[in-house]
Amino acid sequence: MTRTRKYHLALVGVAAAILLVALIRLITGANEITSSGTFAAALMLAVPIGLAGLGGLWAERAGVVNIGLEGMMVLGTWFAGWAGYQWGPYAALVAGLLAGAIGGLIHAIATVTFGVDHIISGVAINLLGPGVTRFLSEVLYKEGSPANQAGAGITTSPAMSSAAPELSLPLLSAGPDWLGSLESTRWFLIGDVAGILRGLTHNVNVLVILAVLMLPLTFFVLWHTSFGLRLRSAGENPWAAESLGVNVYRIKYIAVVISGAFAGLGGVFLVFVSTKYVEGQTAGRGFIGLAAMIFGNWRPGGLAAGAALFGYADGLQLRSQGAITSFLLLGAILLLIYLGVRARRADGLSALTVKDYTAMGAAVVGAAVLFWLWLTVDRLPNEFVFITPHVLTLLVLLVASQRLRMPKADGVRYRRGEQH
Repeated sequence: MTRTRKYHLALVGVAAAILLVALIRLITGANEITSSGTFAAALMLAVPIGLAGLGGLWAERAGVVNIGLEGMMVLGTWFAGWAGYQWGPYAALVAGLLAGAIGGLIHAIATVTFGVDHIISGVAINLLGPGVTRFLSEVLYKEGSPANQAGAGITTSPAMSSAAPELSLPLLSAGPDWLGSLESTRWFLIGDVAGILRGLTHNVNVLVILAVLMLPLTFFVLWHTSFGLRLRSAGENPWAAESLGVNVYRIKYIAVVISGAFAGLGGVFLVFVSTKYVEGQTAGRGFIGLAAMIFGNWRPGGLAAGAALFGYADGLQLRSQGAITSFLLLGAILLLIYLGVRARRADGLSALTVKDYTAMGAAVVGAAVLFWLWLTVDRLPNEFVFITPHVLTLLVLLVASQRLRMPKADGVRYRRGEQH
């Protein structure tokens, strides 16, 4: 399949998704599904997930599994909050990046130099990050300290001296709010598209724009430069790369440090949103970012789609818990679409295997159950609503696992001169 055809298929997929969501909004009457507020919240929630996922992408394309993204994000949040209240948002940005990069450096030393199992090192960093930040808070934010008098506590930093700048994208949000006017009409598809565009372009945090630009930049560097080719070769077959003169150790170090910097940048964004560090504010986004990267098959485009999906689910449950029930109808329709696609791919009933019949039967039963729940349940319990993004993470990974192709040497212990 050519790159142009893939691009066209991606555009068709986006258009089909918007049409489907607009149809669900029309049937259920849940206007929050396509409101500008929901998509603005989804964008803000997707960015830290996407940045963590980019961190995982850089490390794993070089052959280093990085499940320590959560700990690196925690380091980024604390140091961004500490620097931000003293010197402002730009100092917070630099401090958070450096803190995350240091976390990546520790992971690289453990895995690349000393050959520690990548999972064990990542778990250690996830434990180290919260422990270090809590210790620093107890030392620097203790009662009577200057930071404490400025509003800090053991679990929170003082507020930043100034907020990060925001801007509206030209043409779409400049001048009269014509997108808002169109959204308020609630016309089918037109009002939905206007709400989506307004949410994605109105009063956008500068760091959001920076994070979005990192996606095409990562794709260009990793797939269209000699450095990117060497980095990916280190993740596919480091011994072959070594035979061609590539310094695999250096490549892996650079990749994992950049990985930590991206995770730290995700932590900085969380601080920019809340204007201060708060203990526990990462809330597992490092792990969800890792899941988004796997869902995206270790590629930036798929990663962006995964982060957007998780951010949208999280944003919708924050904006309107009642609208979550519309996901039941959406799930039923998606299962029916899956059933149709699977049946069409078969040459005939005689060509179907037991596995095909089992999958199609499960899809029929699942669609019927979801449709029945949508008809009978007016409001889901708050506990179920709260875990919606995490359940969605598991379901998406379950479906995506059918087509995943990770780098061949991902997580493999490498030693220069050894034969694999």
